[in-house]
Amino acid sequence: MIEVKKISDVEWEIPKEGKMLVPGKIFASEKLIKNIKRDRTLEQVRNVAMLPGILKASIAMPDAHQGYGFSIGGVAAFELDSGIISPGGVGYDINCGVRLLTSNIKVSDFLEKRDKILNEIFKEVPSGVGKGGKIKATKETIKQVLEKGAEWAVENGYGRKEDLEHTEENGRIKNANSEDVSERAITRGLFQLGSLGAGNHFLEIQKIEEIYDEKIAKSFGLDKENITIMIHCGSRGLGHQIASDYIKAMENEYGFKNLPDRELINAPINSELGKKYLSAMNCAVNFAFCNRQIIMDSVRKVFEKNFPDAKLNLVYDVCHNIAKIEEHKVNSEKVKLCVHRKGATRSFGPGRKEIPAVYREIGQPIIIPGSMGTASYVLVGTKKAEEVSFGSTAHGAGRVMSRHQALRQFKGEKIKSELQSKNIEIKAGGWKSIAEEAPGVYKDIDEVVRVSHEAGIGNLVAKVKPLAVMKG
Repeated sequence: MIEVKKISDVEWEIPKEGKMLVPGKIFASEKLIKNIKRDRTLEQVRNVAMLPGILKASIAMPDAHQGYGFSIGGVAAFELDSGIISPGGVGYDINCGVRLLTSNIKVSDFLEKRDKILNEIFKEVPSGVGKGGKIKATKETIKQVLEKGAEWAVENGYGRKEDLEHTEENGRIKNANSEDVSERAITRGLFQLGSLGAGNHFLEIQKIEEIYDEKIAKSFGLDKENITIMIHCGSRGLGHQIASDYIKAMENEYGFKNLPDRELINAPINSELGKKYLSAMNCAVNFAFCNRQIIMDSVRKVFEKNFPDAKLNLVYDVCHNIAKIEEHKVNSEKVKLCVHRKGATRSFGPGRKEIPAVYREIGQPIIIPGSMGTASYVLVGTKKAEEVSFGSTAHGAGRVMSRHQALRQFKGEKIKSELQSKNIEIKAGGWKSIAEEAPGVYKDIDEVVRVSHEAGIGNLVAKVKPLAVMKG
């Protein structure tokens, strides 16, 4: 049993002991820590604390649950000279992320056309395991996407320049060389641009239920009378293949000696293999940015067809699964670190140069989706997050049940009926995908964001509720 010490109502610690180089830090309430204790999350937090070059703490967010290597909701920063980079600290779905759009479409007007619009989006945005995307690309095109990200999409008529200004990394992370990506990964990406995928990925049309900070909500363009749209997906099979390729390469190069868990296979950041993985991972990040940009363009066109005066504006697009070279304060000095966020959202406060100019005085928009039957939230980044969590907060509700368990416990038909009773329409590839993502398989999203807010690592701005949901 791993000892966990309560520090405050929203923070817990695994004291440093044995081979741990730093303590473990968990942001959670009494209610959430009970869920976190059910699986290997705490063990994974402790194991990460043993990795070379780790600084301050091995951190878990309020939505943390067991993952591959790092827990999902795991955050850790490593020195560039002595530290490592680990695919298990990023995840298989590299740059799984979410973007939020505001609109000038009244909730009542949308509801009149809800079924029609949901059906049209379902046709326009391919979804499901292995499903192809809107674009039949060549290998050369994919290589361009890997290096240019959402810029490629805008240059080719999918969206507009201001979309890039409202995307993390401006939709294109640098140091992305397509030569570091395998032919197999490129081949898997050939037919997946503009597709949603499966699992917890979704496209959701929502209404704003509550605004907690009127000034910031206005700066983000949130208006209670109008619908919002959320798009959640990642780098599809291409990102998964890059993770697999580099896990195998690191295993062959370094083996598992001295590792607390073989899933934490890694390479020194400054090694040739470490640099190649960072470059290939960045390529997948760019693919995901481009993918979400193309999906957003398809959604815009459906709404413009049904509402000729429709204006859909991108608030922000955030990454969830990524390792980034960032500048942070350590012992009162600014240093460049490699920050792993595995199922965690960046939460930068006012003034950071990485934040779009329009939000720089406010802080970074944070988008934390719930499940398809519950609320999602918009928050804003804080200076405190930069101090205590390397500028990170939660990324969603976090599962409490595996997909196998969900299929044993829930029936898709019943879930759909329950959602309709709450005035939520759903369109999915099958009953199985609805059952696997039933609201009951997730933690309490209200509790997750409450902890984020009370811990000061992401402050509440608005609460949105689904009206229509599309799942893979």
